Amino acid sequence: MSKKMPLEGIRVLEMGNFVAAPFAGKIMAEFGAEVIKVEEPISGDPLRSWRIMYGHSSIWWYVQARNKKSITVNLRNTKGQQIIRQLIPKVDVVLENFKPGTLEKWGLGYEELKRINPSIIMTRISGYGQTGPYRDKAGFGSVAEAIGGLRYLTGYPDRPPVRVGIAIGDLVAGLYAVIGTLMALHVRKTDKEKKGQLVDVALYESVFSLLEGALPEYVLSGVVRERTGSTLPGVAPSNTYECKDGKHVVIGGNSDNIFQRLMRVIGRTDIASDPKYANNQGRAENAEFIDQAIEEWTKQHTLEEVLKALDQASVPAGPIYSIRDIVNDLQYKERDMLLPVTLENGIDCLFPGIVPKLSGTPGQMKWIGPKLGEHNEEVYTRILGYSHQQLKELKAEGVI
Repeated sequence: MSKKMPLEGIRVLEMGNFVAAPFAGKIMAEFGAEVIKVEEPISGDPLRSWRIMYGHSSIWWYVQARNKKSITVNLRNTKGQQIIRQLIPKVDVVLENFKPGTLEKWGLGYEELKRINPSIIMTRISGYGQTGPYRDKAGFGSVAEAIGGLRYLTGYPDRPPVRVGIAIGDLVAGLYAVIGTLMALHVRKTDKEKKGQLVDVALYESVFSLLEGALPEYVLSGVVRERTGSTLPGVAPSNTYECKDGKHVVIGGNSDNIFQRLMRVIGRTDIASDPKYANNQGRAENAEFIDQAIEEWTKQHTLEEVLKALDQASVPAGPIYSIRDIVNDLQYKERDMLLPVTLENGIDCLFPGIVPKLSGTPGQMKWIGPKLGEHNEEVYTRILGYSHQQLKELKAEGVI
């Protein structure tokens, strides 16, 4: 008997493209929610054609849309809009990332959907949120990373800001969308009237929330955090160091006890016993000197030798992995983070595992991203009671 999944019984209507809302939908689908993804009848989600292709869809699509059901609806068509309104009483959550005002233009805004189903939870992801002077500006994750303060801090001080190698702004917003949706579901469950609510996630705010103490630091001291490359300002030692074989190791020796152990490993008991370096404040003021001492040692040993010595001393350290390294790592394999899947034509592949791990009700991957409109018949006949003749007519009219 299979274990019940934590979001089993929750039905989500995903009306979003690209990354942010679909990433949130993916997580909910992995943990048991029935996620019905709405796509344009001909082209579908643009993510289907992003990056490396396999068959008619991108490999990224197969990962991002796993466990979802794909239906096609022309949202610009009045009959398509009516289909969505008919689905609203049948779902718990609407997840979308259109530009603010778009769904209102189609008669599918929150106020309209709330009248149809007072229990509906509508989770909206946009560049700048549903209110404010920037509300109507076009917003993408890359721009949110810039205006949210992250790009300013990423890279080296003598070079222009750079991006993180993934769509971090979209992904963080997707995580907040899941968090907000789960909180809204919990509130609705405990509310006598079972009222839903609006969850408003802004990309730039999601990024801004990651800036640690940068805001109060600036307000109280006037300090503006700057790009610092591989170092962690005000925390030492925490950096990337070159080894004898040209490889690099990341070492975090910034707690008092760990620092003592690290200094003993590298043979610098003189630094370990110096009261000047007994706490982080003193170490941070002399970070360059400490980093130099550490790298003098790492450059005398291979990466493997460095990691072995630091592991034995319980000093946090690790190599910088590429995806090739990840695929060959035993920890990833043991934790089921490299899930074997079979694509079309029997081709074997690996997909990222499920995060987080729940002991009693774990998430799972049931199927890879579906074909465009693969679940039209199932959803329209089972949930809305459409006849096959109605489906045939709607398809002929370009509605689905």
